[in-house]
Amino acid sequence: MTDRHRIVSAMPRLRRGLAGAATFALASTLLAACNSDTPIVGSEPSTGESSSSAPAVDPLRVQTSVARGARNVPVDETLTVKATGGELRTVTVTSPLGEVAGALQGGTWTATGRLEPGTDYTITSVSDRSDGRKVTRTSRFHTQDLTLAEQTFASVAPLQDETVGVGMPVIVTFDVPVTDKASMEKHMSVTASPRQAGTWHWLSSTEAHWRPRHYWKAGSDVSVDLDINSISAGAGVFGQEDRHVDFHIGDAHVYKVNAQTDQMQVFSNGRLLRTLPITTGKPGFVTRSGTKVIIEKFASKRMNSETVGIGKNSPEHYDLDNVQWAMRVTYSGEFIHAAPWSVADQGHANVSHGCTGMSTANAAWLYAMSRRGDVVEYTGTDRQMTLTNGYGDWNESFPDYRAGSALS
Repeated sequence: MTDRHRIVSAMPRLRRGLAGAATFALASTLLAACNSDTPIVGSEPSTGESSSSAPAVDPLRVQTSVARGARNVPVDETLTVKATGGELRTVTVTSPLGEVAGALQGGTWTATGRLEPGTDYTITSVSDRSDGRKVTRTSRFHTQDLTLAEQTFASVAPLQDETVGVGMPVIVTFDVPVTDKASMEKHMSVTASPRQAGTWHWLSSTEAHWRPRHYWKAGSDVSVDLDINSISAGAGVFGQEDRHVDFHIGDAHVYKVNAQTDQMQVFSNGRLLRTLPITTGKPGFVTRSGTKVIIEKFASKRMNSETVGIGKNSPEHYDLDNVQWAMRVTYSGEFIHAAPWSVADQGHANVSHGCTGMSTANAAWLYAMSRRGDVVEYTGTDRQMTLTNGYGDWNESFPDYRAGSALS
């Protein structure tokens, strides 16, 4: 059969360019640094009035969480701006990439958007001084430059608008390892309508899955939100680009395979449609018992035993260039497919190298109704399916699976 082939959705890696260095020239009257602001008493110089003739006013200080002219501001810095000696009215933070969102509450403006690496930013604030005069202040800073190795991009499965089966996990794959999993997981969410409880589970530093407590409810709509842009992933690595994916759950297809009776029962939304005679793995190539999920489909596929470690000199060697209606259920090479050469044994004996074989007509019928994420439950063997050999998420109890969350 074939080598493990992970099936995950991938978006093109849109990398941010590193902004060039910029020289900042700020007039001494632009007071924005939290540790360097000084009060201005009296009229602004632009009024043309002498300070001796102006009435005394409270000193106005505008303070920001980032010192003016800073050159290496971390991208996960949360910007804040506040004023004393007056009332802060508006704050805008802009860059060549656009404006940073934020909100003014209780006299302090706090950014809700995040910073991009290698970018020049300008903070402009407008305040009402105690004498009623509006005062505008400006400061600038530059964020740290990040290489590609210091940014991690997330790919998501299922795909946008894809319809999948009730066993499909949400799969997030990172292209640079995440060492601070808790930090990232706090900004990763899955919501479903109707609502369904579930949890994240980290399979590795580059792969996290989410599954509900039970199979998805047929007809559900699901949204995945990865609000990870500029969030620390640990070890000097930051998330690159937020991701949002919506997908749909189709009919509840659950196929029950009994390797003792060599039968497959095909259920759709709880109703038995057909019982199909099948064959599974013979001694030495026993098919795994447990819950498997359809990973990918091929109308025609070449299957060569060398990809699963059976060499050309072995009497078990095979090389079939047109296996029809093949659906992968493990990374290690188990498929459901048409096997016209074993029809005489189907329903009576296990003669395959681990795959589930059936007649061409039955395989075509099953293939046509199946989709990625449909469930295949195997019983009858002493060889067990594992969590990581495909979409094996249903082979742990929910409490054990939840223990794999970085926030559990």
